[in-house]
Amino acid sequence: MTYDDDNVFAKILRGKIPARKVLETEHSLAFHDISEQAPTHVLVIPKGRYVAFDDFAANASDAEIVDFMRAAGRVASDAGVAPSGGGEGFRVIANAGKDAVQEVPHFHLHVLGGRWLGRMLQKAEG
Repeated sequence: MTYDDDNVFAKILRGKIPARKVLETEHSLAFHDISEQAPTHVLVIPKGRYVAFDDFAANASDAEIVDFMRAAGRVASDAGVAPSGGGEGFRVIANAGKDAVQEVPHFHLHVLGGRWLGRMLQKAEG
């Protein structure tokens, strides 16, 4: 998968598409997912051109990585779902590539919470 400068998140970062922003830092942007799967469903994206988690982990600067991880943690805390702040819990998901059904070729985390989320995966049959 190669980076596509016309992907929806790149357009959001350039201000071409509006987003309901939750948090913006030097290296990261967090906003509400338009297809919410839970009462709290926020996407956290780096501002840099990274396709997936492995690309980000290998190529982002230390400052970008620290900023991004702290932004994701702050989103959970500010949303009231973080157990350290009295919340009932949350899940962080990063889909990478075709088998994980990554729909947008820009690395992003889904921060989900606000209800019981069930088991993460079911055992594969066969």
